[in-house]
Amino acid sequence: MAGGMEVKKNKFIEEWGAARENLELNFRWTRRNFAIIGIFGIAVPILVYKGIVREFHMQDEDSGRPYRKFL
Repeated sequence: MAGGMEVKKNKFIEEWGAARENLELNFRWTRRNFAIIGIFGIAVPILVYKGIVREFHMQDEDSGRPYRKFL
């Protein structure tokens, strides 16, 4: 280091970094994890998609066009 400045490591930050690096080894499937994945990985994207498609269909209806097809 420049000027002989030593770095003092923070024990808690080092523990957090080690746990983060080994997350795939320490992960456990629980009911809570399934619920979180179900909500944020499946339900939220589906609801966002449905809302977007609904908005486009409302625009088509207002302008007198046939509905656009998505997926």
